[in-house]
Amino acid sequence: MTEQMTDTEKMNAVFHVQEEDAPISPWDRDVATSLAREIGVELSDRHWEIVVFLRHHYDEFGSIEYARDLSGMLQQRFSEQGGRRYLYSLFPGGPISQGCSIAGLPVPKDSSDPSFGYSV
Repeated sequence: MTEQMTDTEKMNAVFHVQEEDAPISPWDRDVATSLAREIGVELSDRHWEIVVFLRHHYDEFGSIEYARDLSGMLQQRFSEQGGRRYLYSLFPGGPISQGCSIAGLPVPKDSSDPSFGYSV
């Protein structure tokens, strides 16, 4: 966050309730770090690589309607590191929902998987 922002502006940026398809603005590493801590994620360089990928993808293509599409892109991009397993090791609450939240981006409506972690 910039030092020119008031405390109120900083808090609004951190606790901003996103409008549909609207990214958090202003957003920077400090905002992302605060958002991550709120959900219990301590950001490492590996996390940042994913957050930056999500931000870049949003800047280039805009919102993704379906989480499955974004999930596929993430799995392909990070396949050498382990794909889905790697992504969930960094974002146990879901690489799409937690990753987009930390990146300050709209979270696709279908991003939660209530069956994750259950066996049939």
